[in-house]
Amino acid sequence: MLHDPPVPPADPPSHAEPSHAEPSPSSGKRRRLLPRLTLPGCWGALVLACLSFTPSLLPRGGVLQGLVCGIGAAIGYGLGVVAAYVWRAFADRDARSPSRRSWLVLIVSATVLFGLSFGLGQYWQHEIRELMGVTDYDVLTAVACPFVAALVFWLLLLAGRGIRGVYRWASGLLGRWIGRRAARVVGWLAVAGLVWAAFAGLLLDGFVNAANETFSLRDTQTPEGVHQPTSALRSGGPGSLVPWDSLGREGRAFTGSGPSARDIGAFTHLAAQEPIRAYAGLATSDDAETRATRAVADLERAGGFERENLLVMTTTGSGWVDPAAVDSFEYLGNGDSATVAMQYSYLPSWMSYLVDQSKAREAGRELYDAVYDTWSKLPQEQRPRLFVAGESLGSFGGETAFSGEYDLRNRTAGTLFAGPPNFNILFREFSDQRDAGSPEIEPVYKEGRTVRFTDDPATGMAPADRPWDGTRVLYLMHPSDPIVWWSPDLVLSEPDWIGEAPGGDVLEAMVWIPFVTFWQITADLPFSTGVPDGHGHTYKVAYVDGWNAVMRPAGFTAQDLDRLKDIILQDG
Repeated sequence: MLHDPPVPPADPPSHAEPSHAEPSPSSGKRRRLLPRLTLPGCWGALVLACLSFTPSLLPRGGVLQGLVCGIGAAIGYGLGVVAAYVWRAFADRDARSPSRRSWLVLIVSATVLFGLSFGLGQYWQHEIRELMGVTDYDVLTAVACPFVAALVFWLLLLAGRGIRGVYRWASGLLGRWIGRRAARVVGWLAVAGLVWAAFAGLLLDGFVNAANETFSLRDTQTPEGVHQPTSALRSGGPGSLVPWDSLGREGRAFTGSGPSARDIGAFTHLAAQEPIRAYAGLATSDDAETRATRAVADLERAGGFERENLLVMTTTGSGWVDPAAVDSFEYLGNGDSATVAMQYSYLPSWMSYLVDQSKAREAGRELYDAVYDTWSKLPQEQRPRLFVAGESLGSFGGETAFSGEYDLRNRTAGTLFAGPPNFNILFREFSDQRDAGSPEIEPVYKEGRTVRFTDDPATGMAPADRPWDGTRVLYLMHPSDPIVWWSPDLVLSEPDWIGEAPGGDVLEAMVWIPFVTFWQITADLPFSTGVPDGHGHTYKVAYVDGWNAVMRPAGFTAQDLDRLKDIILQDG
């Protein structure tokens, strides 16, 4: 008997929520132009954007503040998204769409909090400018700050979304051959490696190479007002073993300038000598050891080892030697002095600070060893007093020739380092192992028996009640110098110098904030020399009192030192 096939029962009535209508073309375009934001991410962005207005070490213009704010907002957004993801994982629940009321609360809060933070930020910036005597203030850039911040935030957010898109594509592709969980892990590792390779190998290396090419062309120029020496006591002059054209821009500035015997005699009221200056540029030799040998050979030719005071100066970045450092040394030595230096990079100081540490280390060690090799072979009674100096990355290179305090004491007559970077090995050793109770901005190491620190040598070097005999090693470092205090550890660790009482040119309102403080100090780095002398990374008149303390010349009064400071400022 044939039977009809059974008829399937009708579908039960649906109790599901009605499906949403398709978005209109205009809303689709809007979503493509403006990435979808999450509420937790926006709260994180708001918090870190507001905190970015807190003060750091140096005054910030509106554009720079906008950059810091935008970076902080992007980091805060990412932290908010991650925090929400972790919380949902522990709560075992899926993401839910926030209500309109939640978005309204965010918008109102953002308007109030950002406006308040912006106003406080302007007040703090005014206070910092007052501390440093900075009078420049651009209203237009201050107004532009929020717009710059928004642009930076969106660019970073889009970059992050792009990286996430690549990850999803990679994990989906890998999922065809391996398990889904493994595909996710391998996908993240592959994308992270790709991003790092693109940043370090393409962007960073490309940027450095382009900068190197640009500044190598600049190195062929001669600064205005500088002329080839007519004295045989200068590299590049008559009889020099180092040709004038091989000195580089900063080498020509170094040997083609400086005080004459007449200038020094007018200050000391004594019969002064013409100072000796020897230098070797990158064009002198491609090899650091050979370059150092050439510089020392020219120093010996000019009679540098026959002077009373001999200074080994490690340069910064492009071969720059701070005129204030060498001029002060020559004036206080009545011209009976010789200085030798050499170039190791084309890049300006702040870029060399980030990428040329190995070159600075090699240059400092090779130059000092070459000088010391010749100096140590002289009869003891005929040796000049041997000094070492360096500023910024130059102090880093200068330190590398020595193993510690006793090596500095035994192989030099004195040392003066200014603005030491935070990664200096000996500087960190002396600071980290400082005597209990001494602050990080002015540490006391081994009761100050050899090494001392100060932001103003005119006011003395702690501890004032302890003897400072024999070789003196002095570090000049301003509390507001970002070169001294910048460190990757600032991302997640509060340094002692922020938790302690601030220096004289740092606001008490400055506090450490995870992630934010790191980017604030990082943004300060390129502008560290754009403040008046005595602040930031600008050291000029401090060299006068610094060398007076290290060299201990006889016959100079406080009034004499003040006159010399005026001369240094005029020449600088």
